Amino acid sequence: MRIVIAEDNALLREGLILLLTSSGHEVVAAAATGPEVLPALLEHRPDAAVLDVRLPPSFRDEGLRAALAARERLPELPILVLSQYVEETYAAELLARGAQGVGYLLKDRVGRVDQFLQALERVAGGGTALDPEVVTQLLTRKSSAEPLRNLTPRERQVLELMAQGKANGTIAEELVVTERAVSKHIGSIFLKLGLEADDGTVHRRVLAVLAYLEGSGTR
Repeated sequence: MRIVIAEDNALLREGLILLLTSSGHEVVAAAATGPEVLPALLEHRPDAAVLDVRLPPSFRDEGLRAALAARERLPELPILVLSQYVEETYAAELLARGAQGVGYLLKDRVGRVDQFLQALERVAGGGTALDPEVVTQLLTRKSSAEPLRNLTPRERQVLELMAQGKANGTIAEELVVTERAVSKHIGSIFLKLGLEADDGTVHRRVLAVLAYLEGSGTR
């Protein structure tokens, strides 16, 4: 996999490069500031990008802005965003622009090598990977809003695991239920969220994840 990295912390940047190359991937560019990101992405057109949210010069949202700009030029570019803290607005804005091939992880997740690499591969394959802490905060924030309040506690658990990009079999294992039961819960979630059958261009799993992001001011 060809990857572009954007991270201003030199130690973490070099650590990411070492981790990815030792895992068989190729880091084709490593940016340290916001203005470097978009040109690198457009030049190399990587299989995936790993971007810090906050980059120089202002350390606000340069990485996110570069990610959004890149998705406008390269709509199918998989992007995994890293952040020091849970920043709900940034997570919502990135996902609201199109959640296929998008991930949002806290930086301490990088230290859990297997989880980080699995998330990156999931995103590169067109899936969604949200940090469990991000999902928890977003779900808590939206738990009293329609139509989420119509979900049962078990359905909310299933939705949270879906948002983390987990397949039905994995969800079944974590909740100690059958895969058939998970499928029934997901069907009920789709029904309660008013999601129609896939039309070939969208995925209801992604739309279900986006449902609790509604009202965040990003859409």
